[in-house]
Amino acid sequence: MAGRDYQRLAEIEVDAVTPDRQGFQLAGAGSDHAEYRLDLRFDLPLDPRTRSVLGELLLHSELTIARRAPEPLAGALRARRDGAHRR
Repeated sequence: MAGRDYQRLAEIEVDAVTPDRQGFQLAGAGSDHAEYRLDLRFDLPLDPRTRSVLGELLLHSELTIARRAPEPLAGALRARRDGAHRR
């Protein structure tokens, strides 16, 4: 993961992609064996060919969901990490 302040929440293998009016709904199982759903929306219309290609690409993808730690936690983690480097 690119940012050190991000906490990985789930890694999801996409099992199904369902097109809807403005995007797609992705569903899959996570490495924690939980089921996940992600709704992906576009602010522009998709022509049928683009929708088909995007759907196929998304079906063969994996997602990593991460979030930035709250600032007090991020600061504590940074201080802990920096302290470990000084030893």
